[in-house]
Amino acid sequence: MSTDQTSPPEPDRRGRRRLAARIAGIGVVVVAVAAMWSTNAWLTERFTETTRVRTELRLALYSGNILSELQRTSVVPLLLARDPVLTNALETGDFSKSSAQLISAREDIAAASIRLLDMDGRVVAATNRNLLGTSYASEPFFVEAQRSRETIFTAASGATGATEFDYSRALVADGRAIGVIVVEAELSKFERSWAGISDAVAVTDSEGRIILTTEPKWRGLTVAEALSARSAPTAIERALQVTADWANEPPDAYLRGQAVMRTETRIPFRGWRMIAFTSYESVREKVNAVLAMEIMGFAILLAAGFYVLSRRARVQSLAYRRESADLRALNARLSREIAEREKVQKDLAVAEQTLAQSSKLAALGEMSAAVSHELNQPLAAMKTYLAGARLLLQRARTEEALSSFQRIDDLIERMGAITRQLKSYARKGGEAFEPVDLRAAISSALAMMEPQLKARTVRITRVLPREPVMVMADRIRLEQVIINLLRNALDATKGRAEPAIELILATGETAVLGVRDNGPGISDLQKLFEPFWTTKKPGEGTGLGLAISSSIVSDFGGRLTAHNAEEGGAVFEMQLPLISEDTTAPRGAKAAE
Repeated sequence: MSTDQTSPPEPDRRGRRRLAARIAGIGVVVVAVAAMWSTNAWLTERFTETTRVRTELRLALYSGNILSELQRTSVVPLLLARDPVLTNALETGDFSKSSAQLISAREDIAAASIRLLDMDGRVVAATNRNLLGTSYASEPFFVEAQRSRETIFTAASGATGATEFDYSRALVADGRAIGVIVVEAELSKFERSWAGISDAVAVTDSEGRIILTTEPKWRGLTVAEALSARSAPTAIERALQVTADWANEPPDAYLRGQAVMRTETRIPFRGWRMIAFTSYESVREKVNAVLAMEIMGFAILLAAGFYVLSRRARVQSLAYRRESADLRALNARLSREIAEREKVQKDLAVAEQTLAQSSKLAALGEMSAAVSHELNQPLAAMKTYLAGARLLLQRARTEEALSSFQRIDDLIERMGAITRQLKSYARKGGEAFEPVDLRAAISSALAMMEPQLKARTVRITRVLPREPVMVMADRIRLEQVIINLLRNALDATKGRAEPAIELILATGETAVLGVRDNGPGISDLQKLFEPFWTTKKPGEGTGLGLAISSSIVSDFGGRLTAHNAEEGGAVFEMQLPLISEDTTAPRGAKAAE
């Protein structure tokens, strides 16, 4: 008598299956807990970083708005200081029309307020007539403006407790100061716009004091003092904070009892900084939503696992039969996809070759037009010098003729440099920059334009600082930009009874060269810097000068803008970064016509 032990009894097999199912269930739970823990940590870090980046972008936008408002307001005192109406009012003592003049100016520039002070510090004209007669004799914006002939910026607490941002400048007549114009920048509007978001935003000055903020109680305090100025949490509140913040990154601070992250950026103006405090609530909501979906997915997975285990024995045989059919179908589908992909790759290679050839032809056409445009000026000058040299040789004035030939040789060298720079323009890189004095570049450009300027009666006005204005640039390309701007201004003044061109070079945060004419102005500012767009008649211009100039200025790290002046004519402004802060504020300026 023998016992068959080749296969275990059926109850043992069922027991092992139940044990395996339990182990699998426990394993799924352990994996679920580990997955949720790691998901929570990863998503918290990811969403926190996303929120921080979004806040940094928002701060960059805010700081740009503040800087733009300050820069726009900073030029107003200079313009008003030259207003003959205000100067005459201070000299004669008749201020009947001065306040109306200031109100009209404030509406045009959207400043907070404008005040005109006499030499006693008394308000004689203002956009707010309630301030007439008020004395500001001891205020910094009045005292410092008298000591300097430049525009002075001051920030101090006003009567309402808010910080007042003023630009002031002395009005000068016959070499003496006769009054002070004070323009207040409208920065409080940014506080009102920031109040619409959930973040707390503050702007601090160079001393760390808060001067702009969405929290009125913070004004005049440091950030540390502002954050500490809150009631101490109770034991229950501390326990709730710990419970709410366990899954977050360590908070930078607590604001109104909530954990917040601190994001800070620098405003490139007098050491100002902007700080935002963002709550972790949005991060926690996003993480919790994903975790809820993950828990639901694991629950469904467990339910499906138990269902599959209960029916596995019954469907196993059917799965084997279908597997071979699926593999055959998959093989056929893969074969078709491989054939289609090979065909697409061949078509793509042909398209890439066609596109490359088209790009070469387009680049060749653009370069040809650019070369024709940029060499017209030196060729015209060479023609003038050749005619002069021929006349000098006929009159036996050999030395003067040799000077003309030397100028022609310089122009040939310049044409070679222009062609090299045009190649560099096509490559978008590879230039060798060096320190360049903008004043010298302007003088060289005017010398290049000498034949055209002598051919017409044009009044040229230059306002240049006495000290060097050094920028990092390529001298040839920089002079080419100035020549293009002068040439456009010269063409715009054709037909004017008294054509005039004004060049103003000023320094501050950047070096700004303004070229203004009294022509008809610009009809379409949107398309002005697009290649091949021009308002000139066919044959008179290619439409590449301003496009090339804008690209050159961008390569130098600056920008080229244009607008129409209120009194008529076009104004082009080239802004370039200064090399160092030693020359950011010129001590004086001189004008020559």
